[in-house]
Amino acid sequence: MKLQDQIVLITGGSRGLGRETAKAFAREGARVVINYFHSEEKAYELQREIGERAIAIQADVRDKNQVREMFEKVNKHFGAPITTIVNNALVNFRFDPVSTKDAETIGWEDFQIQLEGAVRGALNTVQAGLADMKLNGFGRVISIGTNLFQNPVVPYHDYTTSKAALLGFTRNMANELGQYGITVNMVSGGLLQTTDASAATSKEVFKMIENSTPLKKVTDPAEAADAIVFFASPWARAVTGQNLVVDGGLVMN
Repeated sequence: MKLQDQIVLITGGSRGLGRETAKAFAREGARVVINYFHSEEKAYELQREIGERAIAIQADVRDKNQVREMFEKVNKHFGAPITTIVNNALVNFRFDPVSTKDAETIGWEDFQIQLEGAVRGALNTVQAGLADMKLNGFGRVISIGTNLFQNPVVPYHDYTTSKAALLGFTRNMANELGQYGITVNMVSGGLLQTTDASAATSKEVFKMIENSTPLKKVTDPAEAADAIVFFASPWARAVTGQNLVVDGGLVMN
């Protein structure tokens, strides 16, 4: 399916990488769903910026009923179901190397918060869209990972573990759903400059990353967004179960 024929849900779509992803899909002619939880003002600002091909909808991705209601609203609004899901929502987390909890102080409840946001959220969106994707013989699911589970330069225990689990989720779903024309992939950025989540990161850390990458720059959200669009495009039709690291070459698979 061409990008201009797709209806793309971006969870956590009002800020940072989500915002740039919505703009990237809109640029290619897709209709976009800007999901938000708290950031109502930013979501509607983005909807106005994109125009009639965008709709902003509030939903907590951890709540199965809210997610299903969101899918129903989209179908009613556009007269067609969601074809493409970008699992980008990040729940209650900031990349702050100073205040992050260490091995002694991290609690299981911290892991649960991130696992529910990443894995439970992705499960809810996939299950809400699965029947229509099977019926149409087409679906694209792209989840946002991290290069930290390959190179944990900062031990963000809860966040990194949840994203590693999300990669397992991605590959299991890819294996089962490929027969229905549904691909499931992951895009793993490095620390992006700059989003709300990375605002607490010091200039020194960004400089260290810049000096460590072959491209000698820190990846920005728009660059990661283009990789996400690739996985939804016809050029990636034979690609599934993959994790594409987009970090300027800091991590090489």
